[in-house]
Amino acid sequence: MAELTTIARPYAKAAFLYASANNALDSWEQSLGLLAALVEEPQLAAALDSPGLTSTQRAELVAQVCGDQLDEPGSNLVAQLAQHNRLPLLPTIFRLFHELKAAQQNVADVEVISAFELDDAETSKLVAALEKRFGKEVQVRKAVDESLIGGVLVRAGDTVIDSSVRGRLQKLAEQLNSRV
Repeated sequence: MAELTTIARPYAKAAFLYASANNALDSWEQSLGLLAALVEEPQLAAALDSPGLTSTQRAELVAQVCGDQLDEPGSNLVAQLAQHNRLPLLPTIFRLFHELKAAQQNVADVEVISAFELDDAETSKLVAALEKRFGKEVQVRKAVDESLIGGVLVRAGDTVIDSSVRGRLQKLAEQLNSRV
């Protein structure tokens, strides 16, 4: 995984710098998201993996599937990736591009997993606390995992805040086992 990230990073930075210079961060993010989803689609991935296709044909195939949703600079990126057999990197490029955009805009993507569905008031209170803690605007993606029993699990990049009942029980079990 680290190797893919290392290879994808220059492409993501170049796309980010180009999009930033042309005030097109949102449209580039949307295009990269579309491209990432396309190359992960099993039928297209199998077609792109065909040894009979040239790099130009691979790029044209992706451009055809995208239709009008891919502009000339996006097509150029696809052609470069196809030429170097790096189309499978598009999901990683998209993720890295999104991270660069979020960092520039001082936004943190946060996943909140709770034992039960959070209502709007609870979500607002949690978002305010997270914005205060991270010093950034927070975009929340919510999920439900009943195995947490209660509480929430918050993931923001490398930071994990586990205030779930399951997490607390695991910590307690570890403490009790370490004393034996």
